[in-house]
Amino acid sequence: MRNKARILVVDDEKDILRLLTYNLKKEGYRVDEATEGADALRMAREHPYDLIVLDLMLPGLSGMEVCRIMKQDRKTAAIPIIMLTARSEESDKVAGLETGADDYITKPFGIREFLARVRTVLRRSALPSTAGRTMLSAGPLQMDMERHRAAAGETVLDLSATEFDLLRFLMERRGRVMSRDQILDALWNDGVVVEPRTVDVHIRRLRAELEKAAASHYIETVRGVGYRFAEND
Repeated sequence: MRNKARILVVDDEKDILRLLTYNLKKEGYRVDEATEGADALRMAREHPYDLIVLDLMLPGLSGMEVCRIMKQDRKTAAIPIIMLTARSEESDKVAGLETGADDYITKPFGIREFLARVRTVLRRSALPSTAGRTMLSAGPLQMDMERHRAAAGETVLDLSATEFDLLRFLMERRGRVMSRDQILDALWNDGVVVEPRTVDVHIRRLRAELEKAAASHYIETVRGVGYRFAEND
């Protein structure tokens, strides 16, 4: 079986770790394991991972802390993260996404769902853009699909793979109102069930990053309908 993406799985529950590793390897992925947050950080800095599957509850550094540190480190900030959590409260899920995770899965979960989410996140972070375009621009905003880079003027935007794809999706449909369901279908289209609230969290993070370049006004909320990228500069 040909080599595919390299994935780091981080979980202190050995049974879950073995289960996820076995099924990922069965799909042809290259897999490394860690059981503690500090080890996960060290490994992420040493190896070019395509994805990290990160448990929220870890001994020592929590998954939330690991995610936050990684997203602030230039060497690891671009690595997509799927957060695993036994907590079903919405506040915990939102906190994970706001820390920079690209997706979350609540335990217990089915292996099929897990693998579908892995494929979705990896696809979003892959190059080139599925639309076949290499550059997008609107006002001061520039998106380079081949380099997976977004900037507003001189400010380079620190976007996760999900946020990058979300910005691209809206820019390509400039002036059109896109509902949460349309966004979910476009960004999570492997039969994965994702709550509409997830879109709101990623929009909020995207706006916060655009705000650094005084460009958050480009993402407009159409109350009761969804979101659109502003038609006028």
